[in-house]
Amino acid sequence: MTQIDVNSLLSQMRQISAQVRMPEVSVESAKAAQGADFGALLKQSIATVGQNQQEAGRMAASFERGDAGADLGRTMISIQKADLSLRTMTEVRNKLVDAYKDIMNMPV
Repeated sequence: MTQIDVNSLLSQMRQISAQVRMPEVSVESAKAAQGADFGALLKQSIATVGQNQQEAGRMAASFERGDAGADLGRTMISIQKADLSLRTMTEVRNKLVDAYKDIMNMPV
């Protein structure tokens, strides 16, 4: 059985989280978001989740083949990013379904 150095693991996680930043929103995209309806925003989010999944799959396949530029660290981060975006989308879907059920159960 191997021993895990918790402090080292935490410091590595902090370094990785410091490297990951939220994308900056430009003025044009902010104006477009104000005029966009919820359906378009949801469709764009689903497309982004799909792109993250595809990118993670490509990077994992590249690493498994042993391609020259494949890096384990970037591959694992990409896989975790895709997993997190899928989980987030699932939670949003669950909240939307709950809100729909609440509205449908309201007395008229």
